[in-house]
Amino acid sequence: MPPEEFWPYYVAMHSRAATRWVHLAGTLTGLALTAYGLARGRGRYLAALPLIGYGTAWPAHFLIEKNNPAAFGHPGWSLRGDAQMVRMMLAGRDAELAEIARKWLAENR
Repeated sequence: MPPEEFWPYYVAMHSRAATRWVHLAGTLTGLALTAYGLARGRGRYLAALPLIGYGTAWPAHFLIEKNNPAAFGHPGWSLRGDAQMVRMMLAGRDAELAEIARKWLAENR
């Protein structure tokens, strides 16, 4: 899949708001623990980001979306996609994400 086609696919794999919000919570929690660890000089806290991020996101895919995480096939692009999705959610653009997902699913299913 070309990179320009990945973004709408990635968002479609997060079509349910609950999945996006679980991703947001996991990403922010992982970032907070990582920042705390770095501020306290505890490098082992760097492991918090992927453990908490993936540890919350993957069950959301299996239990809420009923799909496989996009990271299984495209880990680098998925990381970029998650960062963009989190930025958009923090900017109050969750409805825009829902529309991107709806459109991709309508065209590709």
